Amino acid sequence: MFELKEGDAFVVLAILVYFIVVLTIGFVYAKRSNSSTSEYFLGGRKVGPWFTALSAEASDMSGYLLMGMPGLAYFCGASDVGWTAIGLAIGTYLNWLFVAKRLRKYSVKAGDAITLPGFYSNRFHADKNIIGTIAALIILLFFCVYCGSCFVTCGKLFNSLFGWDYRIMMIFGALIVFLYTMVGGYLSVVATDFVQGCLMFFALVVVFFGSITMAGGVENTAAFLSDIPGYLSMTSMSTPVTVDGYSLSEAKAMVDAGALPADYAVEQGVSNGQPLFGVPAEYGLLTIISTMSWGLGYFGMPQVLVRFMGIRNENEVKTSRRIAIVWVIISMFAAVMIGMIGRAIIPIEFLTNSSAESIFIRLSQIMLPAFFCGLVVSGILAASMSSASSYLLITGSSVAENIFRGVFKKNATDNQVLIVSRITLAAVLLFGIFVAWEEDSVIFQVVSYAWAGLGASFGPLTLFALYWRRTNKAGAIAGMITGAAMVLIWHNLIKPLGGVFGIYELLPAFLCSCIAIVVVSLLTKEPEQEVLDEFDHYMDEPTEERSLDEVLEGGLPL
Repeated sequence: MFELKEGDAFVVLAILVYFIVVLTIGFVYAKRSNSSTSEYFLGGRKVGPWFTALSAEASDMSGYLLMGMPGLAYFCGASDVGWTAIGLAIGTYLNWLFVAKRLRKYSVKAGDAITLPGFYSNRFHADKNIIGTIAALIILLFFCVYCGSCFVTCGKLFNSLFGWDYRIMMIFGALIVFLYTMVGGYLSVVATDFVQGCLMFFALVVVFFGSITMAGGVENTAAFLSDIPGYLSMTSMSTPVTVDGYSLSEAKAMVDAGALPADYAVEQGVSNGQPLFGVPAEYGLLTIISTMSWGLGYFGMPQVLVRFMGIRNENEVKTSRRIAIVWVIISMFAAVMIGMIGRAIIPIEFLTNSSAESIFIRLSQIMLPAFFCGLVVSGILAASMSSASSYLLITGSSVAENIFRGVFKKNATDNQVLIVSRITLAAVLLFGIFVAWEEDSVIFQVVSYAWAGLGASFGPLTLFALYWRRTNKAGAIAGMITGAAMVLIWHNLIKPLGGVFGIYELLPAFLCSCIAIVVVSLLTKEPEQEVLDEFDHYMDEPTEERSLDEVLEGGLPL
């Protein structure tokens, strides 16, 4: 089951080095993180701009950056993944520009909130903590799904590299994430995210330039891809030929399993060693707008918003923004190009969307020596583990701080809250493993569902909480529930109708949430004067400056 081919030992060695590094970081920060809930959940708001920027982006860009996006580009060309990347880049910039500084200041002003549900609750002075409880439950729901997508990445990585059992390796990767998150808390997550962000960037750049060289240069690659109908177009999408409704590899697998006759014509999808494509599907304006709406999700992503809350000083947000946007643009460009160039290098090896998500791994194996291949593919582990650790920590903190201490035991000690948080981590771990159990799960699709749920539930509320003083408790509750409900309804009941209803569920759910917040807030009682006064002056609050000695003593770089 765990046999190694010649040369694979060096790949395993590089991956083991990576595991040792991230676990060491977790244990290094363990003592400091467990000193209080503020340290464990938010690092005491002492994180510098470089750590904040790379941690926010590494935790956001989960396995879909190195597997989902290249796989989608490989399978159906530039349009779908291209417009998604453009939307994400715009969303990243606008989120840092309009939300980061304000959320950092307001979260301190609003009772020094250390979780996102806590901020919403304190912002509206919700004494019964209904807002925080609803927010925590939404996070629990969608982050369980999100964690599952990260665990899928771990399983696919080891299965593609060594042929090891997908489920065993998926569980192994999940347990590693659980261990260092549980021990080290926020600081270990941020520190490992910084390392992982650097590793992901390095991996993408190396494989991008290596694949161009392997394909014979830009001109040869462009000439090959231009012959595929709709592959390079941003207004149409290529459609790989299937065999009686099955992709080529699916048909082969069914023949092997005895589900189809042995003489089944599984070679119909290939001609002269090249994949066959049908008439390109139209990619119209409505679809483009729908796809770009991925960028709206950033305004409601807890793993990103909590990084804004934890930055050392809001005056460092501009530096973080510049670092983040450069990292995001270069990384996503490289990821998309790797998938498309991979189609030119190995055109018929991956003939389903699910299998195509291994293109980054396969190119790394082909072009790099074993040990360096191990380092590069560790970038995939970095992507999935940095995201999963953030999801686990945020879910644990939300349930423990906003449901356990906020509702059931208001006088709970920090130690009791930390215990409940770790129990929650274990529960989310198990549910994430359940979500990731099927090997054919498509990472991009799993991520898109959870992204829509969180973006529609919290994105509008975050913007209105920071910019509209008339927003009240009833409007906040209506916005969260409407956003979450519309994602579930649109995805499962309306989207299958197709046509104009086939748009990404985030867009209609986001708009409905905005409408709900405005309408309900205007139809119900105006916020108390204390809430209005706090809103009017939260941007005036000075931020405590820290000396160089304090920064160095805190163990985090400038």
